[in-house]
Amino acid sequence: MRDISMERVNETRKKILDIIKSPILTHEQKVASLANTADSLLEVLDLPQGLDELMNVPADRKCICDLNEGHAPLRPRYIIPDYAKFMKEGSRFLQLAPPTDLYEALNSLLIFYKHVPSVTNFPVYLGQLDTLLEPFMQDVDDTTAKKLLRGFLVHVDRTILDSFSHANIGPKPTRTGRLLLEVEAELTQAVPNLTLKYEEGVTDDDFAIQAVKTALRSAKPSFANHRMFTQELGENYVIASCYNGLPLGGGSYTLCRLILGNIAKRAGGIEDFRTNQLPYVMDIMARYMDSRIRFEVEESGFFENNFLAREGFISRKRFTAMFGLVGLAECVNILLEKEGRPGRFGHDEYATELGESIIKQIYEFSEKHHNPYCEITGGHFLLHAQVGISEDQNISPGTRIPIGEEPDEMIDHLMVVNHFHKYFPSGTGDIFPIDVTVHQNPEYVLDIVKGSFRKELRYLSFYEKNSDVIRITGYLVKRSEIEKLKSGQNVLQDTTALGMGAVMNGKILDRKVR
Repeated sequence: MRDISMERVNETRKKILDIIKSPILTHEQKVASLANTADSLLEVLDLPQGLDELMNVPADRKCICDLNEGHAPLRPRYIIPDYAKFMKEGSRFLQLAPPTDLYEALNSLLIFYKHVPSVTNFPVYLGQLDTLLEPFMQDVDDTTAKKLLRGFLVHVDRTILDSFSHANIGPKPTRTGRLLLEVEAELTQAVPNLTLKYEEGVTDDDFAIQAVKTALRSAKPSFANHRMFTQELGENYVIASCYNGLPLGGGSYTLCRLILGNIAKRAGGIEDFRTNQLPYVMDIMARYMDSRIRFEVEESGFFENNFLAREGFISRKRFTAMFGLVGLAECVNILLEKEGRPGRFGHDEYATELGESIIKQIYEFSEKHHNPYCEITGGHFLLHAQVGISEDQNISPGTRIPIGEEPDEMIDHLMVVNHFHKYFPSGTGDIFPIDVTVHQNPEYVLDIVKGSFRKELRYLSFYEKNSDVIRITGYLVKRSEIEKLKSGQNVLQDTTALGMGAVMNGKILDRKVR
C-alpha cells in the first residue's frame, strides 16, 4: 500500500465532514458515501504508467473514467446470482430452506436481495421473476397473487434504493409475467428496472402488447433482442443494471469507459486518432482493468469468503469485464471538423461509416486483449456502450445520436444506430419517448420492436412523453422525485440525484418525441 500526502488526507477529512452535515442525504446515503470516501484514501493497485494524465484531469481532458469503483475493489462491480439454484436449495448461510409456496418464495427473495452486493451496494439483478415464481402460482388465485406481487414490488422499491436493480421476464408468456406487468402498470415505480426478453415467434403478440402498454405507463419493460443475446452469450444470460448482458451465476468484475470525444481532441486528425491516440488510451485502460481484476481475484478475498461463491450461487469463472465507451457522436464530429469535412453524426453517411470503423477498431482490440480471469468470454472483455453519468456534459451515451440532433424520421434514426448494436454483447440501447396518442395504437411500438430486431438492433426502450416515470439513460427516475430533490427535500432513491444531474447536463427531457 502506497503512502499518500497529508494534503490529500485533510481534503478527504473535509469531504467526510461535508457528508455528515449534508441536509439532503439520507442516513443510508451518508453511510454509503462515507464508505466510498474512506476507500479513496487507499492506493493498492498497480497502475499503468500514463493513467494519471488520462483519468485524473479536468473533465474536458479526461479520456478514461472508472465510474467511481473505488481505489481498492472489495467485490465485483456487477454480481449475477443464480436465483433458481437458491429457490431449489435454499441457503445455509441465510438459514433458509427452499420455499414451498408463493408467500415463502417472495419472502426468501427479499431476504436474499439484502445480501447481494454490487458497486451501488444494492443487487443489480433480481432474477428472471416470471420463471422463478411460476412454480408457486398454481394454488394462488389472481387476486391473491397480485396482492402478494404488489407487496413484493413495493418492498423492492422502498428498500433497494436505486433503479440499477433489474428484473427480467420472457421470452415466453407466463401467468406470472402477465400479472407482474399488470402490477407494474398500476404502481408506476422507478424500481425495479425491467426487461422483456423478446423473440418474434416465441413471445406472443398479446403478451408483447401488454408489455408495450405497461412501458407507456411506467417506462418499463424495455425490450431485449433475445435471439441476438443467446447467440452471443448463450441461454444463461441476463439483463442487469441498465441494460447489461451478463452471464448468469457470474457477472462483471469492472466497467471502465473510454471518453471518445476527449481522445479525439488529442488527435491531429483521423489517421492520428486511429493509429496513435486511440490505441494508446485503449491499452492503458485495458491494463488498468487488468490490475483491478487481479486485486479482486487474488487479494480481496471475495470469492473465497462470500457465501454467494461458497454456496455456488456465483462462480468466479463466470465473471468477465466490460470495456466501455461513451461519446462516439462527439468523437466523429470533432474528427470531421479537424479534417475540414462537412457532416454530423446521425445525419451523414460518411460520419456513420467513420463511427462504425472506430467501434470496430475498439471491438477488435477488446477481442484480442487477454485477461486470464475472463474465461467465460474466452479470456477477453465485452464491449459496452456505457449510458453516461450525471456529470457528463457534451458527452452522448455510448453510440447514441445526441439529444436535440435526432433525425426527423424514426426510421432514419434506427438505420443509423443499426450500424452499432451488433458490437456490444454486454449492452447498448436506444430510448424513445412516445406521443400520448400511441396509447390508442400500441401495435405501432411492437412493430418498431419487430422490425428493429430483424435488423439486429439489440435493445429498445420506450416511455410516454408525459409519464412521471422516465428513463434517464439506462435507469428510471420519477420526475416528481427530481422536483423534490431540487427543492432541497430528502428523496429515497440514490438514482434520483443522478437523474437530476442528467436532466440538467444531458437534456434528457428534450428527447425527440416519436
